[in-house]
Amino acid sequence: MKLLILGLNYAPEPVGIGPYTTGLAETLAARGHEVSVVCGKPYYPQWRPYPGFSKRVSRSMEQGVSVTRVPHYVPAEPNGPRRIAHHLSFARSAHGPMMRAAKERPDLVFAVAPSLLSVPVAARAARRARAPLWVHVQDFEVEAAFATGLLDGGSPGARVARGLENRILHMADLVSTISPQMRAKLIEKGMAEERTFELRNWSNAAFAAAPEQEAAYRREWQLGERHVALYSGNIANKQGLDIVIEAARMLGSRDDIVFVICGEGPNRGALEQLAHGLSNVQFHDLQPAEQMGGFLSLASVHLLPQIVGAADLVLPSKLTNMLASGRPVVATASPGTGLHAEIDGCGIPTLPGDAAALAEAIATVVDNPGVREQLGIQARRRAAERWSRDAIIAGMEARAEQLVNETAAAD
Repeated sequence: MKLLILGLNYAPEPVGIGPYTTGLAETLAARGHEVSVVCGKPYYPQWRPYPGFSKRVSRSMEQGVSVTRVPHYVPAEPNGPRRIAHHLSFARSAHGPMMRAAKERPDLVFAVAPSLLSVPVAARAARRARAPLWVHVQDFEVEAAFATGLLDGGSPGARVARGLENRILHMADLVSTISPQMRAKLIEKGMAEERTFELRNWSNAAFAAAPEQEAAYRREWQLGERHVALYSGNIANKQGLDIVIEAARMLGSRDDIVFVICGEGPNRGALEQLAHGLSNVQFHDLQPAEQMGGFLSLASVHLLPQIVGAADLVLPSKLTNMLASGRPVVATASPGTGLHAEIDGCGIPTLPGDAAALAEAIATVVDNPGVREQLGIQARRRAAERWSRDAIIAGMEARAEQLVNETAAAD
């Protein structure tokens, strides 16, 4: 097949959506498909343009994929209106390259949301190419904006935003998302079940344990033999990391536990200020992918906080590699949510907003080696069963071929 992918985030962004759009494109190219990508200039998770990238449209071949990068506005402090401007800027910049790519008659146009506001550009390209449009929802941007307070869910604009989201989703011939609960939400939003598909993010099996790297981290960060409660990823509203600092404060008398927070994002400065004076909390930048095995092995327990109401709007991509590392996960997730279901049996879910419960769960994992080992074994097993990269992309490939054939038959 000839595939055209539109996605704001792409390599070399190390976390979030970028690695999955990149992995999908590169794997499909390696499987013999002709893959073109139109993406933004890298900026995430720092919300700052990466140095060394042209401010103009640029084109390159990367791992068998034709990549066109377009410039766009990146707000230093991404509030609601600035995020909208950010996404509109990408959609405007992507329009010309997408229309030119459509002239090459791709068999399928695949658009990644975020950015939902760029989907109409993908839809126009698909019409020009007479190809089906597949929209992949990594998170529900509109509802997440309400849940995190970026937009007022009770404002007059909220109804407009929901209506726009619905209209954009219905432009697609097929809409996929990353968990059963999120797929159910698509159906709640009026998508016919047969027009929905579950396309999970995957774990990276290359993140094997690396004892020498782990030892180097322990020396450099002066961790000694302490148990590490580890968070790595974006630091923004959606993560609700304040609760981790509260839990660290409650466990401040425990000399055997240290909280390590690795990441960047708009809320890091405020979080560091909140943790001021706590000797059991360390902040570090995101670590290189090639050191991920040793880095993830630091953890006695991985931390996955989410604010109330976010657990079924996005399934954090970082969960996949947490589980693959063979370490338990303590997450804030209410019963019945997708995140709760994903870690039940291989971690400990606690209620969002309950710092005492989070601290207790961390202590339970640390103080019970047998529990920690069994949860870790189950975590690695679950990663293999549910997040196998080859199986996930093979399933996507088969569904894409079916969609292309259905469209050709209809013509």
